[in-house]
Amino acid sequence: MLISSYSPALVAISLCVAILASYTALDLTGRIATAKGRTVYLWIAGGALAMGVGVWSMHFIGMLALRLPFALGFDAGITALSLLIAVLSSGFALWLVSQPRLPVWQLAFGALIMGAGISCMHYTGMAAMRMTPGIDYDPALFGASLLIAVAASGAALWIASNLRRNTPYVRLARGGAAMVMGVAIVGMHYTGMAAARFADDSFCGAALNGLSGRGLDNLVLVTSLAVLIIALLTSLLDARLQARTAALAHSLTLANQELTHLALHDMLTGLPNRTLLADRITQAMQAVREQGGCFALMFIDLDGFKPVNDAFGHHLGDLLLREVGQRLREDLRSQDTLARIGGDEFVLLVQLTQPQDALGLAERQVVLINQAFQVAEHDLKISASVGIALFPGNGSTPQELLMNADAAMYHAKGLGKNGYSFFEASMNTNARKQLQLLQDLRNALELDQLQLYYQPKFDAVSGMPVGAEALLRWEHPQQGLLLPTSFIELAEKTGLIIPIGDWVLNEACRQMSAWYAEGYEDWRIAVNLSALQFGHAGLVKSVAAALARHRLPANSLTLEITETTAMSDADASMTVLQQLSQMGVDLSIDDFGTGYSSLMYLKRLPANELKIDRGFVRDLEHDSDDAAIVSAIVALGQALGLRIVAEGVETDAQQHFLTRLGCNALQGYLLGHPLPATDFMADIQRAQALVMPDKCRA
Repeated sequence: MLISSYSPALVAISLCVAILASYTALDLTGRIATAKGRTVYLWIAGGALAMGVGVWSMHFIGMLALRLPFALGFDAGITALSLLIAVLSSGFALWLVSQPRLPVWQLAFGALIMGAGISCMHYTGMAAMRMTPGIDYDPALFGASLLIAVAASGAALWIASNLRRNTPYVRLARGGAAMVMGVAIVGMHYTGMAAARFADDSFCGAALNGLSGRGLDNLVLVTSLAVLIIALLTSLLDARLQARTAALAHSLTLANQELTHLALHDMLTGLPNRTLLADRITQAMQAVREQGGCFALMFIDLDGFKPVNDAFGHHLGDLLLREVGQRLREDLRSQDTLARIGGDEFVLLVQLTQPQDALGLAERQVVLINQAFQVAEHDLKISASVGIALFPGNGSTPQELLMNADAAMYHAKGLGKNGYSFFEASMNTNARKQLQLLQDLRNALELDQLQLYYQPKFDAVSGMPVGAEALLRWEHPQQGLLLPTSFIELAEKTGLIIPIGDWVLNEACRQMSAWYAEGYEDWRIAVNLSALQFGHAGLVKSVAAALARHRLPANSLTLEITETTAMSDADASMTVLQQLSQMGVDLSIDDFGTGYSSLMYLKRLPANELKIDRGFVRDLEHDSDDAAIVSAIVALGQALGLRIVAEGVETDAQQHFLTRLGCNALQGYLLGHPLPATDFMADIQRAQALVMPDKCRA
């Protein structure tokens, strides 16, 4: 028998190729596991080619490493067949590990098939040398090589199946597993080579016209490495792309979750909002219909919140609302829902065993809110009015239940606040009236039902008219002429005050422009701004647009802002008032003396006028305290260089007292009632006719 030897360099190279092929195969299984649809088959096909070429090239380089005392060659057709067997075996292995599960029997069967394929590939490759006489194999070593092939295949399939997911340290684990698999594949090959026995007179039939060994080892090495590296790089790039896509998908999921949360929760308190509450009520109603039981909807409105908000500002008011939400939330059970649906309005949805249980729960909410709140070093005391609607019984839809709970809450307020009231059918009439009034108010602008009345202002000394205050009226089709007290609160609560306020501003400027054209160029028209309107971002633009539309000089318009509105957020108010002042609009602090003032801010406000509240004027003749307050307000206004206007003048004594104090202008029923523009001018002309003869006699 001929004695063979091996090229150490090629043996080492074959081992490296086996390890690289193993790592590539393991990495590709990870890609296949995460792929979907047709992409799975593309990865299997590409992986089968890369893995097959890698395993085959390892075996081929191993055969090229063989050194015998005669020239060697390889039949091209048989060599190609061995490569095809390697690719098909690899494809079967990759398909097998791509299955969701790999039970033991399937693993054993797969190892047998794959081991047979690798062995077939190896011994087909040996046959490509076309030795004469044929190669004789040692039975023991031949059998050992087959067993190693099956065992190595089983180990490879098991490792690939377990490492196909991106678990922690997966690349390190794949590297170690690839070394084990590479050694096993090399072990099978060289065991098979050791089994070969060559006779002394043997020669290689393929050496004459087959593939020559000269330079073939380098070609095979370069080609196989190129295929493996391309496959590995493709896999790594795909993994990076998948990771980036997964990160983007995760970010998008988080963003969607955040948007959903914002859409369904109140931004200030983090509680569910009206939309989410309606969904929870629907679910609760469905559960009651299917499983029985009942639940209560408690509409909670804070008593005394507005004075706190006006006195200390919106920032502290917001902090108080958060504290209220936190206190109520801490008392909740897991199956209950607390929502904030408006400024100081909360709704509690509570599951009940019996309807009577709502009594104790309502009492508890009232007691909880009645306890003092510590907010920004202030001890704040408020209370709550709670309206309760029960299901089943008090409504068949979430909207109806909310409306009825709201009606019950208003009933509780009417009973003196700081308490609760269960809904009764008689309350529905009131609630429906409010809803109908709201609907009518929405249509009032379009149907031209709103109109302005004008109350004159007179110079305190000369008695001559100096302008008018525009006062809103609503000519309701059924209820007749309505004063603002009947609908302004509803307009503010629903946000309708913004378009209504814009209409008032525009109409007042239109009327003043007409008077201006008639020669009353020294008059000023006064328009009241609500707190919501004053805080609206579009106020300055609306004022500028109204003045420009009617070509009215800015100093012909006076905007009246209540003291509490101006002081609630003094810094923000300062910005808006300065913009209006720079435009040339006159600014009046209305109801002065009734709110919480800061003289430091007051002297900085770009106001032109102070308006004394009618509450102080009313009792001037009988209350020395009111007289002292009015005197102080006039003195303060004069010191700050402001015009002083007193409203609510109803008697001669009040008129004389205010004139002596130094008020610049007076307004009240004694001097003139609010009237439509036409009647207003007729009254003004009569008043002027009375004043002029007196002046002539003087």
